[in-house]
Amino acid sequence: MIRASALTLRRGTKVLLDQADFVVHPGERVGFVGKNGAGKSTLFALLQHEIDADAGNLDIPAGWRIASVQQEIASTHDAAREFVIDGDVHLRRLQAERAALGDHLAASADDSTDRHGVRVAELEAELIEAGAWSAASRAEQLLAGLGFTPDQWARPVDSFSGGWRMRLALARALMAPSELLLLDEPTNHLDLDAMLWLERWLAAYQGTVLLISHDTEFLDSVAQTILHFDQGKLVRYRGGYQDFVVARAERLRQSNIAWERQTRESARLQSFIDRFKAKASKAKQAQSRVKALARMELLAPIHVESGIDIRIPSPDNMPDPLLVLEDMQAGYLNDHGDAVPILRNINLMVRGGDRIGILGVNGAGKSTLVKTLAGQLPAIGGERRASRGLEIGYFAQHQLDMLDPDATPLQHLARLAPNTREQELRNYLGGFGFGGERVTDVIAPMSGGEKARLALALIVWQKPNLLLLDEPSNHLDVETREALTTALAEFGGSMLLVSHDRHLLRTTVDSFWIVADGTVLPFDGDLEDYRDWLTDRQQAARRRDDGPRSPGESNPVTDADSGTAPPDRKQQKRDEAQQRQRLAALRKPLQARVDKVEAELARVQQELQALDHLIANPDLYTDARRDERVATLARHGELAKRSGELEEAWLELHTELEQLESV
Repeated sequence: MIRASALTLRRGTKVLLDQADFVVHPGERVGFVGKNGAGKSTLFALLQHEIDADAGNLDIPAGWRIASVQQEIASTHDAAREFVIDGDVHLRRLQAERAALGDHLAASADDSTDRHGVRVAELEAELIEAGAWSAASRAEQLLAGLGFTPDQWARPVDSFSGGWRMRLALARALMAPSELLLLDEPTNHLDLDAMLWLERWLAAYQGTVLLISHDTEFLDSVAQTILHFDQGKLVRYRGGYQDFVVARAERLRQSNIAWERQTRESARLQSFIDRFKAKASKAKQAQSRVKALARMELLAPIHVESGIDIRIPSPDNMPDPLLVLEDMQAGYLNDHGDAVPILRNINLMVRGGDRIGILGVNGAGKSTLVKTLAGQLPAIGGERRASRGLEIGYFAQHQLDMLDPDATPLQHLARLAPNTREQELRNYLGGFGFGGERVTDVIAPMSGGEKARLALALIVWQKPNLLLLDEPSNHLDVETREALTTALAEFGGSMLLVSHDRHLLRTTVDSFWIVADGTVLPFDGDLEDYRDWLTDRQQAARRRDDGPRSPGESNPVTDADSGTAPPDRKQQKRDEAQQRQRLAALRKPLQARVDKVEAELARVQQELQALDHLIANPDLYTDARRDERVATLARHGELAKRSGELEEAWLELHTELEQLESV
């Protein structure tokens, strides 16, 4: 086991760990949790013998092989697959020795030939034990799981962008045989499908995993134990992240920390829960939302302790609709000025109050879509029609690079609001964690999380009515993510969100768009449905790749185990027929009610669609048509409410039907 006793770590004059003790058992998957700068990455450096402890002891079992992800990758022309295989240092050493001996034997005829021949035989056996003949296949499985297509496996490493190189570094770490795996923010450059694959891979890993992650759902899925960096100590919590949240919140309540502020925070969060319960129009999405928001109540004491209380100002006005997309094409112009479409035939509308999550695998075009909606890229076909009064707040993945490294948070905000009193600016920045002297510190040495907080503060200061957020939670620690989640749940404007943070998506969005197959469509489901959709696509792709098999060859996707007796097909058909007859009698009254609801819903949605076209017409907003506009928007509101009621009734009826058929 890994055992620390009276461990002290410092960074400069700051004490990170002070006489800390902890134990990690073999095979445990442990999540490290704490604020940015608490010492998580420093402890990783100690575990890898990159630094020495200031005091105390840290013991790791002798002979344990440690694998970790390189944070910086040197430029190399090596193929991606070979770069990943290089992670197995032992295998590469054996291969190099075998190649050198082979060259020597081919050129030598002296007495050492027999001795070298014996060593070659030994090496051949060691190579088999090291899995030399399956190494390429294992590397390809890792690359495929992390989103690399077969045509990318042979591409040189230096042809990939920074985010994809980090995926290569992760694959290289997973390739290395190890008893201890150290993962520092492994999900920062992954999309949702790659994250789900990594969760499955880690569940099957036989060694010990130490994990630093600010993605709470990923932590909850992977970790069995949480070590919390708390005021120089390491506090151990049994279970995943959710168990840690409950236990820690209870500890803080019992210690009576800022009780009055906790009570106010809990009451405020409860009002959000009640509001969203009443608003949700889809039963399944409503259940997901209520569970996610109820979890925020537990976090109220932790929010208070973090000192970060992000508040996003509500917009001053809210046009409706905000954006109308008609047959829009999104893409880019190549070096010759020719349009290269990535997404086509987009026919969607962003309404006032919409809260939309954008789903899709990496490379599908999510960022291209958001840039086009933000006006950063021109639509290369069709129409992107913005309403008068649209104010966009756009947070891009490269937003941190737009900050002036030599300026302070206060100077950044003063440039946007030169006529605002300094105390008001200070109060505002304090809510984003820049209180006291921090507000006048230059940002160059700040962490990525601090810069991300500042960038977001600058964007929302201008009271946008449409937030376009592309991975806003990258670099943020857990406490800041929770504060951002609360703020976005409270935000009174419209929002489109690209994120691999499932908790953030569950808590803040009401519906989804999916970017796939070169277009964008509404997605009728929640994140569990999206996971199933991904799985179905991957299985279909594997079946296409596998192709037809020879008569005697097993198919791992479809073949049953060889020891299973074939079923009696005739009896099976008779049983199925009887079951269908029984269900038909029970279904009949339920189905009649479903048909009635569907008929009314179809009429309502048809009228809503007609009103949508009318609302999207700029002529409606002239002074001459004021009365018509008021009546149209009022009727649209009535129908939208009725549509929600009918959808909820339809879902409830279908739930009854599903329960009936599951008996």
